Amino acid sequence: MSRVKGGTVTHARHRKVVKAAKGYYGRRKNTFKVAAQAVDKANQYATRDRKNRKRSFRALWIQRINAAVRSHDEALTYSRFINGLTLAGIEVDRKVLADLAVHEPEAFAAIVDQAKAAMAA
Repeated sequence: MSRVKGGTVTHARHRKVVKAAKGYYGRRKNTFKVAAQAVDKANQYATRDRKNRKRSFRALWIQRINAAVRSHDEALTYSRFINGLTLAGIEVDRKVLADLAVHEPEAFAAIVDQAKAAMAA
C-alpha cells in the first residue's frame, strides 16, 4: 500500500484560515498559527456581537417610540403606551412602531390615540 501524505489537505486548511485573516495587521495575516488564533477570536466576537446588535436595535426602537409618544402626550410614557397597546389588542412590534414614529407620524398618532382610549376605558 502506498504512502499518503497529508500536504494537500493541510495546505487547503491553512489557506482557508489565512484567507479569513486577510487585512489583519502584522503576522496575524500570513502566519498560520497566529492567524488561526486571530480568526478564532474574531469569530467569537462576531458570534457575541450578533446578539448585541439585536439588543442595541431594540433599545434604539424603544427610545424612538418613547420620544414620539411623549411628543404626542406629555403624561404618556413608553411603558404606559405599550400597556395601552396590549389593552387595545394592537400587536405591532417595536421595530414597526419606531419606523411609523419616524416616517408616518399621522399613523403613529392614530395608534397612540387608540392606546389612550383603551387605557381610559
